[in-house]
Amino acid sequence: MDISSLLVPALLSVTALVGMGRKVNVYDTLVDGAREGLSVSAKILPSLVGLLTAVYMFRASGAMDFLGALLAPVLELVGIPAETAALLFIRPVSGGGALAVGSDLMAQYGPDSYIGRVAAVMLGSTETTFYTIAVYFGSAGIRKTRYAVPAALVADLAGFIAAAFAVRLFFYT
Repeated sequence: MDISSLLVPALLSVTALVGMGRKVNVYDTLVDGAREGLSVSAKILPSLVGLLTAVYMFRASGAMDFLGALLAPVLELVGIPAETAALLFIRPVSGGGALAVGSDLMAQYGPDSYIGRVAAVMLGSTETTFYTIAVYFGSAGIRKTRYAVPAALVADLAGFIAAAFAVRLFFYT
């Protein structure tokens, strides 16, 4: 038997034992936490539905392909392969959509190709910005994001450029 398969049950057991040792009603605390989690989920659900609807509309309309073709020369200028343009648009919005785009890129160009490696590093070094903002700000009841969105998008852009640079530096020098 592998030790990793015992890790989660052991962690849960230790947590319950520590709670009981501190005279905490572990079951009631668990139920209260679940209740609070459900209320937070209900609060952020409208934001997530709107966000995912917008992503699918953007992809289905062909706007993503059009913008990718339009930005290809600029992307190549900063060292980002034009083929990864779809990933640039989808990653800040949808993690699942970005994984699908990354998987398509790797299937088409190969995981050990420059484009496949850049896509993999981009997926690992950037965040689903709008999803994260919708979840965290929605659960906290924050309506005005001020500078959070522009700052996060600049950080994503830096991550995309750094991913292309790192792959070129470590694999193609």
